[in-house]
Amino acid sequence: MHFTQCEVADAWVIDPAAHEDARGRFFRAWCRDEFAAHGVDFTPLQANMAHSVHKGTIRGLHYQVAPALEAKLVRCTAGSIFDVVVDIRMRSPAYGRHIATVLSAEDWNQIFIPAGFNTVAICRP
Repeated sequence: MHFTQCEVADAWVIDPAAHEDARGRFFRAWCRDEFAAHGVDFTPLQANMAHSVHKGTIRGLHYQVAPALEAKLVRCTAGSIFDVVVDIRMRSPAYGRHIATVLSAEDWNQIFIPAGFNTVAICRP
């Protein structure tokens, strides 16, 4: 896995270290040790899937406040999504700043979003 720290602290774009052969591709989607090596304390507690039929469908706009804060690992399994993440942590040096990235099924990339961030995804199937 290749971790790229985003301009907003604590968020990471993660590209797979895919292994390819005649059968296809394989990659590790999450590894506690690799996340820890980058200072990311994240243990998935649930997995959610969504399917959008129409291009331009807006998914998300997830607003978080304590005590219902949760970190997320987002990836796209078909087509692509334009994902925007806004740091709304009041005490954060990056308060109000955002990250925008395209996640695609073809690239298998993903983004780690820390707890307390606001997110919105626009589907581009």
